[in-house]
This record gives sequence, C-alpha cells and structure tokens, in this order.
Amino acid sequence: MIYSRIAGTGSYLPQKVVTNFDLEKIVDTSDEWIRSRTGIERRHVAADGETTVDLAEHAARRALEAAGLAPGDVDFIAFGTTTPDLVFPNCGVLLQQRRGCRGGPAVSVETACAGFMYALSIADKYVRCGESKRALVIGAETLSRITDWSDRATAVLFADGAGAVVLEPSATPGVLSTHLHADGQYKDMLYCAVGVSKGFTGKLAITMTGSEVFKVAVTKLGETVDEALAANGLDRSALDWLVPHQANIRIIQATARKLDIPMERVIVTVQEHGNTSAASVPLALDVAVRDGRIRRGELLLLEAFGGGFTWGSALVRY
Repeated sequence: MIYSRIAGTGSYLPQKVVTNFDLEKIVDTSDEWIRSRTGIERRHVAADGETTVDLAEHAARRALEAAGLAPGDVDFIAFGTTTPDLVFPNCGVLLQQRRGCRGGPAVSVETACAGFMYALSIADKYVRCGESKRALVIGAETLSRITDWSDRATAVLFADGAGAVVLEPSATPGVLSTHLHADGQYKDMLYCAVGVSKGFTGKLAITMTGSEVFKVAVTKLGETVDEALAANGLDRSALDWLVPHQANIRIIQATARKLDIPMERVIVTVQEHGNTSAASVPLALDVAVRDGRIRRGELLLLEAFGGGFTWGSALVRY
C-alpha cells in the first residue's frame, strides 16, 4: 500500500490588518459585538494589486521549505479557491509558472470554504495511486474583493490569506481518509450571485443567512467528523487535535460540544485572521505546527464547511 503524508506546511497573511475598531468607523458595529458573536478581533486584507496567487506563492514556498523540497520536486498541484485571479488559466497553472514546477497536472477546485478539503482529498488520491510523488495542496482567498463592506453581517467575517501543505508517498498512513459532501438544496443560504455565464449581472458580494448557516454547519460538521472516525474504527478520544474551519468561534465551540471534544484540543486562530474560506484550515494547521502545539505522530481531524453547501473532513496522522 502507498499512503500520503504531510511533509511540510506553510501559510501567509497579507500585511494590511483591519481591526474591529477600524470597522466601527465604516459600518454599524462594535468591537464587543463582533468578538462576542464571531470571536474575530482582526483580519488581513490584500493590498491593491495583490492577488490570490500572490498569497498562495508565499504559502507554497514556506511549505516546500518546511518539507525540504525544491519547486521542481512538485508534480501535481491542487488549488482550492473561490476568488481566482483569472477565469483561466486556473490558479494552479499560474502558481506553476511562478514556482517553476511546470509540466505536471494543476487543477483548481471551487467549493467555497471546503475548497482545501476537496483539494486535499484529490491530491491524496493522486499520491495513493502512484500518479504523484510530491503534491502541493493550496487553499487561498482574497475574499475582500467580494465582500460588501457596508453589510455588517458579512463585512466583519471575511478576509484574505493562504495556506499550503506538501504531500508525499509514505509506507505508513499519514492521510488516513478523506470524506466529502455537498447538498445544493441549501444554495440560497450562502452564495455570491455574480457569474461568467450570467454575464456578470448582479452585485458582486457574499450573501448569507447566518442563523440558518450556523444550524446546518454544526450538524454537518459533527456528522463528517464522526464519519471519519467510524471509517477508521476510532473513538473521539483518539484525537489529539481538531483543526476546524475558522469561520466563527460559535460554530467551532458548538461543533466541539457536539463531539464532546474539549476546547483545549481544538486549534483556534479565527481571532487573528477571520474567515479566510478555503485558506482557513491550512492556515490554522500551519500556525499550530510552527508554534509547537501539533507534533509528529499526533492524530488530527481537519474539517470545513462552505457555501453550496459543501463540506468535508480528513483524518490525518501528522
């Protein structure tokens, strides 16, 4: 059997920081209101002219350095994003050109906040079947470009950033299993109405019914965590860390309660960077690896939930 393992992680946040106090000046909100309802204290926003692939390039470089690899060692790229630089070429291809790892397949996956989970699952399959020796998996977003900064329900949440991991073959399981789901019946609860084949008509902004998203997210995330554990014959107590999508502290806390996982075993970074969509799970993972909380050999459960709805989990022996 060939398995895949995470050989290195990396992340990047734009330099510009927007605090809750900054938002108080442009929308009817307050630091206390935002922190109590979302847990977010600040978020990073891309500079003018700074793109999703720009952010991804930094994260990819750091992941490759952590893995001790050169760009030319990469033979497959899976890139999760909702905010691509161009209609085409896709962000994976653009990143290839930047990093000098041209020639192998490069795909972009658009499944909103679950984009990294979908990309990780695809890359894991490529490594397992022997089609890839070194896969670069990216989650990157510039959500500030599709955020309505006059809408306090969404302006306080979304932000920009990138995270990455490198997968390589292993004789022992690293990525034990991945589990992906989608259900289009919920599409009107969280969406962006503008699109190419619609002629770009409508307002380029995220629309969300927060209370309804919360209910479905907590239920589906709990189910997909249990699904991953059941598939591997493990109990929740076997987990060393839950690495959740950093959307909202209330969703994270509710999911942890539903799974009876103490918050001491949950990686929380949402206060520092807000909801970075497809970037949030690899961002949180990289932060916890670099600050020493997550160590080699520990069992991690990664999960994310996004518009569509789409959701997924991965059980990983780091």
